[in-house]
Amino acid sequence: MTGALLRPGGGRAGRDRRIRVLPAHPGAPRPAGRTRSAAVVGGGIAGLTAATALAERGVEVTVYERRPFLGGRVAGWPVRLADGSDATMSRGFHAFFRQYYNLRALLRRTDPRLAGLTGLPDYPLQHSSGLRDSFRHVPRTPPLSALGFVALSPAFTVRDLMRMHPVAALPLLDVRVPDVYRRLDHLSAAEYLDAIGFPQAANSLAFSVFSRSFFADPAELSAAEMALMFHIYFLGSSEGLLFDVPDAPYPQALWEPLRGHLDGLGADVRTGTAVHGVTPVPGGGYVVETDDTADRHDTVVLALDAAGLRTLVGASPRLGDRPWRERVARLRTAPPFLVSRLWLDRPVARDRPGFLGTSGYGPLDNASVLERWESQAADWAARTGGSVVELHAYALRDDTAREAQQDLLLRQLHRLYPETRDARVVDARHEWQADCPLFPVGSHHDRPTVTTPDPGLVLAGDLVRTDLPVALMERAATTGFLAANALLHRWGARCHTLHTVPDRGRSAPLRAAAALARPLRHPAPPVPAP
Repeated sequence: MTGALLRPGGGRAGRDRRIRVLPAHPGAPRPAGRTRSAAVVGGGIAGLTAATALAERGVEVTVYERRPFLGGRVAGWPVRLADGSDATMSRGFHAFFRQYYNLRALLRRTDPRLAGLTGLPDYPLQHSSGLRDSFRHVPRTPPLSALGFVALSPAFTVRDLMRMHPVAALPLLDVRVPDVYRRLDHLSAAEYLDAIGFPQAANSLAFSVFSRSFFADPAELSAAEMALMFHIYFLGSSEGLLFDVPDAPYPQALWEPLRGHLDGLGADVRTGTAVHGVTPVPGGGYVVETDDTADRHDTVVLALDAAGLRTLVGASPRLGDRPWRERVARLRTAPPFLVSRLWLDRPVARDRPGFLGTSGYGPLDNASVLERWESQAADWAARTGGSVVELHAYALRDDTAREAQQDLLLRQLHRLYPETRDARVVDARHEWQADCPLFPVGSHHDRPTVTTPDPGLVLAGDLVRTDLPVALMERAATTGFLAANALLHRWGARCHTLHTVPDRGRSAPLRAAAALARPLRHPAPPVPAP
């Protein structure tokens, strides 16, 4: 089903007229009979979405978050800088793409017109060789988007196009879930691009950057996940590759207002409260155990990262059945990544973009100049005459020497923006994390879904398998709504409407061509240069 998606207050929330609408299952305004209760374990995007969706239907919700702040991997926390300034540190830049319909629907609970998000003018990519790509002038509607990208990109030459294998690329023209996993989950992203004969320059400049946004090397990432990503952000949606970012630190812009919304709905949000076990109760319900309490709830939403979910399920031996528990135990975490934020005593050049994806600069995957959009960084830069710069490095080795890697990122910044070589680092904060889900080759069928063998237990998060075209933060929000809907439907209450990008290729002739593609068993051999 398609149609215009309207936001509160009027105006279309997405420009794509082929937005897929998944209507809410009808039901009563709230669960019939006695008041129902739900524990939501995890206060990231998925958990907050599920908590909001349930509380809005009159469910008594308790959110348990082990850290002292909300937001999960999009959280922020206060720090005091060496110069005495107060600042907010986070795990780094996140792009709020305009295809993130369900995440944006969550944020509209407290910001109906999304006034707290500001659009960046471009999504530029730069290779150390000097090649540079931009999506600012690429048409946003497929197939003109793909044709425009090829025509405008310096990474494509006539010779490159002649050497490509268009038949191998046909599945990208009609990406459907779960069919794309049947076609491509047995290949890595790197193998699939080789099979297509994708130009090395374009691979290095553009698609390696996109693949690594899953925090994994393309040689490990499932080609099906990469194809789904192309569909969501490029081939299947007319929203384009432009995006928004919060104009204030994450707590102030996003999570403090949403916590206020939950408070107003009567939810009990407990930060700094770790859950150590969940036990089903004879006759129905679950006991959720923390350091201080053992609370009984009718239902439970587990909205944790892979390691957290494995640990909690391992400590809760009566949850689920053996096959389900084994599937949870097999969930993998992506390699470590580093976020370095630097407060410099002099500005970067005025023409530097707010965000830049990079390739060929050693481990540096992207660089951001935060004062271009974030109010707190802008205030600090205006007061000191400096700049706040953030550097990301993904898919690092487990045995990476941390201080050496941090120094290397700084040297790559000097290569990228030479004017920073003479800048003094007023303060630096480095976040090393390894808690993002990995989507390796052949893993889709084994990934747990929203529903579990226990009707009162559901999962949410970007690690959860769903047959909808969503990824990253949008997968987290979407599964949060799906988890809440599963419980609401069980109680006969009205569910929440969801929206996604189209669930298939946009053109009937291109869909017909994609149907002719043979399954790829091995990467196609390279074609000799003419």
